Amino acid sequence: MKSSSEDGVRRSVQLQAVPMRRSLFRKYFLAFFAAVIVPLAVSGIGDAWFGYRDQRAMLSALLRVEATSAASKIQSFLDGIKDQLGWTVQQAWTADAEGHHRLDALRVMRQAPAIVSITLVDDAGVERLHVSRIDLNRIEGGSDRSGDPAVMGVRSHGTWFGPVTFRDGSEPFMTMAMAGNRKAGGIVVAEINLKLVWTVVSEIRVGSRGQAFVLDRTGRLIAHPDISKVLQGTDEKTAAALTRLRDEIAAAGGEATAARNAENEPVVTAMAAIPNLGWTVFVEQAQAEAFAPLYASLWRTGGLLLVAAIFASALAYLLARRMTGPIRLLEEGTEKIGAGQFEHRIDIATGDEFERLADRFNDMAQELVVSRDRSERIARLKRFLAPQVAELVEKSGDESVLAGQRAEVVAVFCDLRGFTAFSAHAEPEEIMQVLREYYEALGAIITRCEATLTNFAADGLMVLVNAPVPCADPALRAVEMAIDMQDAIQRLIAEWRLRGHAIGFGIGLAMGWATVGRIGYEARVDYTAIGHVVNLASRLCSSAADQQILVDHAVAQSVRGKILLVALGPRQLKGFDEQIPAWKVGTRQGE
Repeated sequence: MKSSSEDGVRRSVQLQAVPMRRSLFRKYFLAFFAAVIVPLAVSGIGDAWFGYRDQRAMLSALLRVEATSAASKIQSFLDGIKDQLGWTVQQAWTADAEGHHRLDALRVMRQAPAIVSITLVDDAGVERLHVSRIDLNRIEGGSDRSGDPAVMGVRSHGTWFGPVTFRDGSEPFMTMAMAGNRKAGGIVVAEINLKLVWTVVSEIRVGSRGQAFVLDRTGRLIAHPDISKVLQGTDEKTAAALTRLRDEIAAAGGEATAARNAENEPVVTAMAAIPNLGWTVFVEQAQAEAFAPLYASLWRTGGLLLVAAIFASALAYLLARRMTGPIRLLEEGTEKIGAGQFEHRIDIATGDEFERLADRFNDMAQELVVSRDRSERIARLKRFLAPQVAELVEKSGDESVLAGQRAEVVAVFCDLRGFTAFSAHAEPEEIMQVLREYYEALGAIITRCEATLTNFAADGLMVLVNAPVPCADPALRAVEMAIDMQDAIQRLIAEWRLRGHAIGFGIGLAMGWATVGRIGYEARVDYTAIGHVVNLASRLCSSAADQQILVDHAVAQSVRGKILLVALGPRQLKGFDEQIPAWKVGTRQGE
């Protein structure tokens, strides 16, 4: 089903009838017709003028795109590493958190191969963990790192990037440091291999001789296709020239600029900045190569320039203004809309196809605002709520449906038997693999049955049926879901036991009235249920043996005759003063 915002975007791109005062085809046809009937030299002037402008605009756009693309790749590379490092400073340094920190560091290094080493420093500046691909690992090193530039830089600015260095005279490295959201999480210091930056720069080719390079904030060359130039360093004169070139391009609004490179060769250069690092990516092409087509055209038409230079210049100037004005507005507007500034509007009042095109872009931008707001709302809700709960809130447009209210629900609890003993002896990677298979199997069944997964911790899950989305015969649906869950996990258990893992699986269900709704604080919200029925389902789950599904009296009465039940008699459950009758689920009736 397509959303209303998608329908709106489709409607916005439909061409609307706008009264056309003057036809674009008619205007330019008459102008070029007038140019054709004059001496051939006049058309030569027009060709030369427009060729220069088009070539310059195309070259500027090409160089800017290459520079921006390279800068974006480098920025995305470092942002990805920063996001990964953020996981290592989420937990406070407590007595039992050392293992978690080490697992986080190893996982981050596995997911980000560019990270060479990770050092974790607590909030007092003491090194607690060092993990490296090339050096020996250290646990509880205990050295005082509070005076390190990385630690001091993080405490001053939040995120710190060190200078680029070269190990063994070849590969570039840089140190990155950042702090967690909480002071107790400490500081992570990582050494990063910047070989990707050199690869990105080396792959850029503009023409046959064009190339790219990267400068740091001091004007030092840190990436170039010829690595020897980087290793030789940048002298003060060259650094000053490159810094001056950077300032000239910035003053020109980012347009490509004709200048001389470090070898004193005339080139056309564009740049793109990487703000967080203070780096600048330059892309250059020799002027002789860049304007070679234009020079050839000028030589061919040079003899005709004397015939009617004044008339042709005036005509070319008029056409350039009439054509490039709206095109420039459209280009600037589309760049801003493409960059996410959907509130921007393109103001063109030419009465021709340019105006119609601008109106279409404006309508599309308005619909994109609606679509973006809806997507952000759903994405924000799905971070904290089950998918069907998030969809319910979005469709209703009112989060009051999540407010606390009484509802008759079926609470389903399940967890693994023997998981604690298993996790005490198994390798962390094996534990993660078992949990991944476990959650994938249960998640598919819960989604198919349209139940609500309220929370999970380690191997335990809590699922609600009939809230917040009501359903017919919730007890039967919950029991059938539990049977499917037991069947699926037992198949996994058979595979796990072949690998030497003694694990079982039990489920408990209870039906009754509970208070359901949103619980948490402003930055983190969960949907859950509170009441006697939740406690009862949890205790029945704890009492269930491997392969068992235990239900209370209310569930048993609702599914009697549809599901095969075996009465187990009263049971003493933890936290209950009196014994509670329980039933064991067999199979669906008739199977």
